[in-house]
Amino acid sequence: MARRTRLSTAAAVATLLLWSLGALAQDGWTTLAPGLELGEFADGIHVLRIDVGAWELVLLSASAEGEGRLRTARGWCEDHGAVAAVNASMYQTDYLSSVSLMRMAGHVNNPRLSKDNTVLVCDPVDPAEPPVRIVDRTCEDLDAALRAYRTQVQGIRMLSCHGNNVWDQQPRRHSTAAVGLDGAGRLLFLFGARALSTHDFIERLRALPLDLVRCMYVEGGPPAQLYVGVGGARHEFVGAVAAGLRMGEASPVPNVLAIRARTGR
Repeated sequence: MARRTRLSTAAAVATLLLWSLGALAQDGWTTLAPGLELGEFADGIHVLRIDVGAWELVLLSASAEGEGRLRTARGWCEDHGAVAAVNASMYQTDYLSSVSLMRMAGHVNNPRLSKDNTVLVCDPVDPAEPPVRIVDRTCEDLDAALRAYRTQVQGIRMLSCHGNNVWDQQPRRHSTAAVGLDGAGRLLFLFGARALSTHDFIERLRALPLDLVRCMYVEGGPPAQLYVGVGGARHEFVGAVAAGLRMGEASPVPNVLAIRARTGR
């Protein structure tokens, strides 16, 4: 009787272990390094989840002093010791300037604050402030945030302050790159490889277990890209060509948001 009980207990433990491993395999996340996880989800959605206490967010710009040339997301990472990068914003026909506000300590790429409702800020003046915020000017004090952070990148809002989809349905379909924050304050680099409308891409994100509370559109179509290179692993996601499903070759872009290990860690 005791032996049968021990066997039953062992079988239960084995079953629980198999169930746990299955749950881990199905939740979509792979740990690349401490504080850095890559999620692979349905519909070609890739998410890099970043602990901003371990990883520093930086803006890299071709218009900054000493730069002068465009690079792919991978190229920006390789030249600046970063492990991941995503588009920072859409850019103008000069292939340097962001379409709206973009500045960092010691350099202004575009001083113009447009009507768009989200601004990503990082590099706080006071280290006690959160390392990264995405400020929604419809429900938060944008002026205060601009005074409190040295790096500022304006983009197009994707979610309302209450988490609702703010994009109307449109006929245009394309790949999409976006940046978000979850309820725990983790930074999310978001990439949709499939050609979807922005409205439908947002709906896919809202259905995922991301706890997404802020989200900002940064690029669409062939220029959209996300690169992750940690250890021996390399992941490069590039926007679909036209409305098709085939990914193209990464295009050099002028501005990216990149992450690198915080000094002293």
